[in-house]
Amino acid sequence: MQLKHEVATGGIVPTPEASAVPERLDKTPLGAISGPTYATGQLLVQQTAYKLSDKIFSFSPETFNLDQAVREWSRANEKNIHGETTTVVPLQTRAGAGTFALGYMFSKDFDLSKRHIPQTLLAPSLSLRYLRATLDQLSLLYGVASPFVAHVTAADYSAHDGLVADYESALQIAEDLGLGLVSSASAYEAQHISLFATLLASLLPTLHTYDGLRTARETLKVVDALSESAIAETYKKLAKEASSLNKRLDTAGKVVELLRLFNAELGTSYAPFEYHGHESPELVLVVFGSAEAQLAKQVVNTLAAQGTKVGAVNVRIYRPFIEEAFLEVLPESVRQIAVLGQVRDGVAVDDASVQSALYSDVLTAVSFVDRPHEPVVVDAKYAASTVHTPSSIASLIHQLTSKAGQGEVTLALHALEQARQYTFWDVDNSSAAAAPAAVGKLFAREGPSNVYVHETYDNLIQGGAVRTDIRITEKPVEAPFAIEEADVVFVGEEKLLKDIDVLTGAKSGGKLVLRLPNFKEEDLEKRIPTAARKQIQEKGLSLVVLDSSFSPALEKDANLLAQLAFLKITQPQITLEELSKFGQLGEGEVTIAEFAAVLEQALKTVEVPATWAEVTEAPAAPLKAVKPTSFVPFDKNEQEPTLKLNSWEEAAKGLVFKEAYGTQIDLRPDLTVKTATVHVKENRRLTPDAYDRNIFHIEFDLGDSGVTYNIGEALGIHADNDPQQVLDFIEFYGLKADDLVQVPSREDPTVFETRTVYQSLVQNIDILGKPPKRFFESLAEFATDEAERKKLEFLGGKEGAEEFKRLSEVDTVTYVDVLQTFQSAHPAFADLARIVAPLKRREYSIASAQAVTPNSVSLMIVVVDWVDTKGRTRYGQATRYLSGLRPGAAVTVSVKPSVMKLPVKDTAPLIMAGLGTGLAPFRAFVQYRAMQKAQGKEIGSILLYLGSRHQREEYLYGEEWEAYLDAGVITLLGAAFSRDQPQKIYIQDRMRQTMSDIVQAYIRDEGSFYLCGPTWPVPDVTAVLEEAIAVEAKESGRKVDPRKEIERLKEDGRYVLEVY
Repeated sequence: MQLKHEVATGGIVPTPEASAVPERLDKTPLGAISGPTYATGQLLVQQTAYKLSDKIFSFSPETFNLDQAVREWSRANEKNIHGETTTVVPLQTRAGAGTFALGYMFSKDFDLSKRHIPQTLLAPSLSLRYLRATLDQLSLLYGVASPFVAHVTAADYSAHDGLVADYESALQIAEDLGLGLVSSASAYEAQHISLFATLLASLLPTLHTYDGLRTARETLKVVDALSESAIAETYKKLAKEASSLNKRLDTAGKVVELLRLFNAELGTSYAPFEYHGHESPELVLVVFGSAEAQLAKQVVNTLAAQGTKVGAVNVRIYRPFIEEAFLEVLPESVRQIAVLGQVRDGVAVDDASVQSALYSDVLTAVSFVDRPHEPVVVDAKYAASTVHTPSSIASLIHQLTSKAGQGEVTLALHALEQARQYTFWDVDNSSAAAAPAAVGKLFAREGPSNVYVHETYDNLIQGGAVRTDIRITEKPVEAPFAIEEADVVFVGEEKLLKDIDVLTGAKSGGKLVLRLPNFKEEDLEKRIPTAARKQIQEKGLSLVVLDSSFSPALEKDANLLAQLAFLKITQPQITLEELSKFGQLGEGEVTIAEFAAVLEQALKTVEVPATWAEVTEAPAAPLKAVKPTSFVPFDKNEQEPTLKLNSWEEAAKGLVFKEAYGTQIDLRPDLTVKTATVHVKENRRLTPDAYDRNIFHIEFDLGDSGVTYNIGEALGIHADNDPQQVLDFIEFYGLKADDLVQVPSREDPTVFETRTVYQSLVQNIDILGKPPKRFFESLAEFATDEAERKKLEFLGGKEGAEEFKRLSEVDTVTYVDVLQTFQSAHPAFADLARIVAPLKRREYSIASAQAVTPNSVSLMIVVVDWVDTKGRTRYGQATRYLSGLRPGAAVTVSVKPSVMKLPVKDTAPLIMAGLGTGLAPFRAFVQYRAMQKAQGKEIGSILLYLGSRHQREEYLYGEEWEAYLDAGVITLLGAAFSRDQPQKIYIQDRMRQTMSDIVQAYIRDEGSFYLCGPTWPVPDVTAVLEEAIAVEAKESGRKVDPRKEIERLKEDGRYVLEVY
């Protein structure tokens, strides 16, 4: 049977006695939780909350799934112990969160007969900061309120560390507001402590906190899970006893008495503070939290058995902090107390002025101790992002007890020595990603063994990676940390080896199973990174390759293949009959017998060469450790927002009710770059009117726009489509120009703005642009004519690549051309806006220096035009727009940084080569150097090489260059007009003719070289520079590799290209 296991949802794995496996584990009937049960701590918390509550107010972020089970039970009308269906109220975590719950409890319409029934809150610790005001008010009014308990999973999100187990928020808010606070140390205790916290709520508003990252979400066998009836019986009996507690007792006294009654009823031995370790310790750790308590307990017991005088106190009830109970468990021999206190982050750890909340309480309690030797109290702070392991706790103890102080200690838990441990790695959208959890369920069916399954999702690696740990033990263990000694590491996606250190947790002498489709032994070293090969050899791992492409049968079900391959590796003697009992498939699927027939050949044990250990080179990038960033796989199928046509009335609503509709009124608020409006100051043609190339100079008045720019930067022009062509298209397509539509912005497709159809086609949608292949593929979905649909699919597919290339590069068709050709494909305008690309800004090198012309910015542009195969003259969208602008016209612009920057030293020579409009940034360079010279500053030499076809027509800014040459600003002017003589002369020829000047300026005087223009002269110009390097090296008697020298100059910013 194929078994799906959803650890993150708090699923339940049936024991062998279970009659059926639910299709959805989060839809487990409430009554199925009883006795020996595979579950998660989170599920047990939800079970208790549901059975005891009137309402559950849930602040569960979408992927946290803190309320998934209770919502399902409520939909199924499952009854609580009061005979009613518990209402689950999902709420958002935001400012003012919790007022709904407060309003319900103190409403005039509240049914007073329910005043004794607890109200429950489910939330992660990240919600507490938004619930503070509500909890504060509740605390003040608690005498007339219903019992209130909040089950708070310690989970917050940090942009740097991902998901973290945050207890500090609960500790702080409980201390500030006088709330009760209890902690579950493990999933085994989650049900009991949830029940106790609900009983405690009859005395004071209570928080119950537990680890939200591992303890709450690891699936394990709970031997004595309370059934529905047991919870009801226990609660009713103890609630009655709680109501009759001695009125003379203070709150702390009542808590102690209630806990005594609770232990007596359930046969447990919970205490406000629980001591473990050496009977006469000199050092005691004080800990709070699930993983912290479990690990501290086991580590100190291990060390105490070795003779180390160390112990640990687990704080189970933090508020009220019962000092007498704390001092009672503290052995007389203690000389030092180390408080393992959580603070928010690493900054707080390093800040000596910050104390952990737990430290303050322990320090206060110890100050009242009446002993010959008052123990020293140390605040051993740690950040919420810290991941504790047995070794990290042991290392802390070593630092506190050893004279040497620092040093790492490795410690393995004795309880795990006989455990079988397996780690699976895969990308989260792999078809076999569910296989590890299914394997865990299969092992759970074997019998009395204890199986632990935990998944960790890191959505920031490879688009989503998942690690699954499986532990199998004969006796229950508490191991709230990632597997460190895996017998088998199974890697389902080879590319993870390049990013993640998957082998650190592999046991020496263990096995590595690596899925490598189309495996060839000669390619093995190419497919396994060097760092991984070295680890395989050093750890003595057996390498087994699973070639999933070996047989077509194997590719039919990757999930089952992974399960069976793993079972074959871990249990080599397994028979077909034994394999068959692990699963069955539906009709039409491949059978297990078919898999088994080819599995032996698909699994290949590969001999690991000894040379793999000799690898010395470091990986290209440091390997990452997986950090939990989510509780579920990354959803890669984001729904596209629906676009629709609206009326002017809809736009009016957006303007009147801005907050409700999220309306912004700003200059192009959709743009991700900072934009401004400038006005045309001058627009003059630089080439003769009769000349076939229209190159023009356009200057903009900056006015009060606030635009600033640096030398060498580019100006982004947010150009419009041709209005007449847009109107022609509107008429052809049958649109109404004034209808309103929401369209993606031209700079950020995730942002939408409301425009008229006409405005959107002029300013947002690239309807006159060149369509990519995907447009043909998308358009095919709308074609009603079968022949046109097939043709569009052909053009959008691999088979039509040649014809698409002809249409795009030879015929230069536009979106409009395609829509006119395939008229049966007629998407609604909203769909058209989705599948046609947005207009993009066009960027042009700035041809002015703002230090010289502070109120203006200049560009030099050539109009792009051509005649298509139908004889139509076509124009580039932005250059047509700009060439037609008249003085005074408003234009939206933005500034973009560039690689073209002046050297830091004013005396550094400039060697500049510009072809055609590529001269633009050099005009700015020369303007600035001319200003410096006029100010009396010393400037470096300037060698300017320019290239165009004809001097008479294309000597662009020629008069300015001549003037700068006469003024001594430009040192050398090398103009190459390629077609003014029979033999063509190019820019590289002029450079070669002045080799000695280049050697002096570029090499000896350490100048910088710049090339701007088309890409074609780059090899020839670079060759000239290499010749100059060789010439200078020969003259100075040095040996230099010119190519390597060019690379060095690139790194130093002295060889700069801006080509297109």
